[in-house]
Amino acid sequence: MRTWTRRHLLASTASAAALTAAATVTANPAAAAARLPAPTDDGVLDALRALPGLRVIEELAGAEPGYRFFVLGLRQPVDHTDPSAGTFEQRLTLLHTSVDRPTVLFTTGYEAVLKPRRTEPAVLLGGNQIQVEHRYFGTSRPAAHGYGFLTIRQAADDHHRVVRLFRGLYRGAWISTGGSKGGMATVYHRRFHPHDVDGSVVYSAPDNVDDREDSAYVRFLETVGTRECRDALKEAQRQILLRREDMVARYEAWAASTGRTFRIVGSADKALETAVLRTPFMFWQYSDAPDAAGIPAASATTDALYAWLDDVAGLALYTDTVAQDFIPYFYQLGTQLGYLDVPQEHLAGLLRHPGAIEPRNFVPRDIPMTFDAEAMPDIDRWVRRRGTRLLFVNGTQDPSVAEAFRPGPRDSRVLWAPGGNHHATIAELSPADRAEATAALTRWTGTSRTGRPGAAGATGHLRR
Repeated sequence: MRTWTRRHLLASTASAAALTAAATVTANPAAAAARLPAPTDDGVLDALRALPGLRVIEELAGAEPGYRFFVLGLRQPVDHTDPSAGTFEQRLTLLHTSVDRPTVLFTTGYEAVLKPRRTEPAVLLGGNQIQVEHRYFGTSRPAAHGYGFLTIRQAADDHHRVVRLFRGLYRGAWISTGGSKGGMATVYHRRFHPHDVDGSVVYSAPDNVDDREDSAYVRFLETVGTRECRDALKEAQRQILLRREDMVARYEAWAASTGRTFRIVGSADKALETAVLRTPFMFWQYSDAPDAAGIPAASATTDALYAWLDDVAGLALYTDTVAQDFIPYFYQLGTQLGYLDVPQEHLAGLLRHPGAIEPRNFVPRDIPMTFDAEAMPDIDRWVRRRGTRLLFVNGTQDPSVAEAFRPGPRDSRVLWAPGGNHHATIAELSPADRAEATAALTRWTGTSRTGRPGAAGATGHLRR
């Protein structure tokens, strides 16, 4: 059983996989963890310490030349409408190059990555970057109150306070960005605080307007790629469920040997079925056309089918060891963001657990969940009618954007990377679209050129 990264663990309406870099800017892990001596060169450390409510946790080595990397903690209200609810410390990171350069607000949607990696807009603009860990993820968890304040508005207000605080230091142009669920958080921030930044670049973010209507996802999965590939995926799903007893026995043996349990999902049998149902979605999120050749045939051994399922769907995801860290994620899906549906007719007679992929199955029953059916339609209306300076970058083979945002004409566009999956970037767009995207960033920020200080532009693109 492989060790699963967030790239595999969070394939769903929104995955955090897009945080990995195509060309990393970190040094080796040991160097990245080393503390630096107190800097005295440009006064940024003193300026950070002077910001109210901000704690400089440490400065880490590993940033590329011209940058410094700080890990920060910001005291935030648990409830932005009621100070009596208390506060929590939100984890931030800062890649600082110059107060004279543009600043990129990076909304992760999940926990922060404590390595100095620049997003694609930060590379293109040669700018500073502030990464914001989402409330209730990583270390940014209120000590009490359950999950009642895990809403899109509270998170948007978190981001608003970050911008207001740091604008005292970085007074130039600001761009916000995020990928997948982080891209969704970028849009939600703009909905409630549209003037905080000068523009937004949003990658691979779904727009699930009506959670009762998921046919777009089913249609996408029934038409993406070639018929041969789709049929091979369906047959692999069938074969796994036809050999369910052997598959579950392998799964349970691995779990027992590693001390894993299935209390949240319910059982290894249900976990296996959930993984099988999500397999086509996850395959298309992260695979490319050549990967179709690796789909096991009906004659494949049970070992080969099991290994392939683990590789595509990530069986570790459904164990408590991993699932407990993503309860906030599934809580959000089940209360505001909505989820998806997948084709199931070809599995008739082989399924035992109705609604196995529903978010409720990943949240303990003692945590109440009530779905807010007005949250996403409100976001969608704002994007279409009032959203400005929004650039959406999607891959044509990414099922996450089967329901994509459709912005209005206010200096906003949706650009599609041909053959791109959930990791689509500006660098993967057609030459004309790539030029349009970079021109928009230049126009929004008022910069005369792109590229990081001391380097020849952003020729090596970075994933979100």
